[in-house]
Amino acid sequence: MEGSGSLVLVTGATGYIGGRLVPRLLASGYRVRCLVRDPSRLEGRRWRDQVEIVAGDVLDSTSLDSAMEGVDTAFYLVHSMGAGHSFHERDLVGARNFSRALHAAGGRRIIYLGGLGNSEGELSAHLRSRQATGDALRESGISVTEFRAAVIVGSGSLSFEIIRYLTERVPLLICPRWVFSRIQPISTRNVLEYLVAALRTPASAGEVIEIGGSDVVTYAEMMLGYARARGLRRRVFPVPVLTPRLSSGWVHLVTPIPKAIAQPLIEGLRNEVILHSDGARTLFPDVVPMDYAASVALALERVDAGRVETKWSDAAGTSTDEAVPVQLSSREGLELEVRQQVVNAPPSAVFAVVSALGGDTGWYVMNWAWGLRGWMDRLMGGVGLRRGRRHPTELRAGDALDFWRVERVETDRLVRLRAEMKVPGRAWLEFTMVPHEDGGTFLTQTALFAPRGLAGHLYWHSIAPVHEHVFGGLIRAIASRAEAAQALSAGDGLVRAATT
Repeated sequence: MEGSGSLVLVTGATGYIGGRLVPRLLASGYRVRCLVRDPSRLEGRRWRDQVEIVAGDVLDSTSLDSAMEGVDTAFYLVHSMGAGHSFHERDLVGARNFSRALHAAGGRRIIYLGGLGNSEGELSAHLRSRQATGDALRESGISVTEFRAAVIVGSGSLSFEIIRYLTERVPLLICPRWVFSRIQPISTRNVLEYLVAALRTPASAGEVIEIGGSDVVTYAEMMLGYARARGLRRRVFPVPVLTPRLSSGWVHLVTPIPKAIAQPLIEGLRNEVILHSDGARTLFPDVVPMDYAASVALALERVDAGRVETKWSDAAGTSTDEAVPVQLSSREGLELEVRQQVVNAPPSAVFAVVSALGGDTGWYVMNWAWGLRGWMDRLMGGVGLRRGRRHPTELRAGDALDFWRVERVETDRLVRLRAEMKVPGRAWLEFTMVPHEDGGTFLTQTALFAPRGLAGHLYWHSIAPVHEHVFGGLIRAIASRAEAAQALSAGDGLVRAATT
């Protein structure tokens, strides 16, 4: 394999790009070590057992030594944008600490993903900080490959989520001056291709490389392009004055993006961010930049299929070590309702209970409500609950399960159902089972909904109070049944042992 077992260090593995880069490095034959502040944040990642994890913080130079041992090349994919006005200083401190530690340990190269923009122009504080971070990484004398990208378009990306929410929720797009700045967006897929390719391209060492997609658009055109892909009718209404501060407040209200993150991003959009160099094409001829329409289509395909690997909010997510009764959030255009519970039974017992849902067994709690929902679906021309299920206890991908379709099954780990009832959007119900340290199971039940337009959002929020009883009762019933089955199994084992 191309990596030949080389050890690569990745920072930002709990974040959006880093979390997608790690499995691609593994697939390319590299050994991967992840530097994270809290190792528990990687629980549940499918590749977790294939990497080495070291706890450390780039802002604490004393915590970095063990992470650098034996590393030749490291990816620097961290930033402090959510830290308020001090993010610039924090980014510089972290970059200098990291670079010095790697250089002292004998490392030779850093690959960094920064921000696109004309360094000789009047850049926003955010873009200036991204480029200054690259300079800080070079101060130790170590070789740095610095990729500079503008808006990254992919399922779960920060910029794409702003586009999604604004376009989905606002029929009349109020567009200040910054919305008409020229941008050269790039797909997440292309960004990852460049990052991996840099490892096998020695000529890219020490270079600043501008990367982007194949077309140049404005932010307004990006929103209209998204609307076309979704079959939405949207109009642009230009306004002469709307400051980044006011714009970020609007984004904060309409999207899941907090104002502290939205404001520096929007301030950066006043800058024209397009490629002025074709160095990427020369160094990486095998990477074919996608156009914006293709990038949107790919992102929407992943969202619609429920195959979003990472999200912009992953870096600020909570640890699965703490069972929170319910978390309501919005991510990459999906509304999420997450419930978690520690079950005193192994994952196999919990999986068996989940696998028996529906059909003649029913839904364990408030079956009348499920029946009513099925009747309403039939009334609207949907499939209702009449289809039942193929087998009383066995699930396989593609099975019909009442008004759901089994989308994915991983024995003792995951069951994902996709709704086929009539709703203004697309919906999933997912169960994941992770072994708990006490021998039980950490059960996560997630209801996901991708609303279509305003009707979809109104639908989701109108049924939220019902979910508290239906889905809240469901996870408790699953836990109770699994624990009862486990206790019965243990009792039978004791009886057999006593009679032999």
